[in-house]
Amino acid sequence: MYVKVPIHLSSKLVYLLGKRGQAVNRTVEVKGELDKPLKIEPLEFNLANKLNYKIEEVKPGKIYQLHFTSVPNAGDSFQGILKLKTNYPEKPEITIYIRGRFSL
Repeated sequence: MYVKVPIHLSSKLVYLLGKRGQAVNRTVEVKGELDKPLKIEPLEFNLANKLNYKIEEVKPGKIYQLHFTSVPNAGDSFQGILKLKTNYPEKPEITIYIRGRFSL
């Protein structure tokens, strides 16, 4: 049986691993799978002092990339979320879980 999902995420978990003081980058792709344009916007983000993110619209109304970059000297480890609001009633919110660990 095949179940069509309204929104496909390349990953629901972003894991940043590196040396303390170094910036680490990760990208997650968000793809609208329905026959209507997808719009996303930030709803909640609780790692503002640990991580920067940017939403890039790669294919208008269809594909977005979320670029995450750790802030140098963000600490040893952290975890949090980025919650996005969508215009799809079938999937009104997307939650991406974020973890980071930095060592000497």
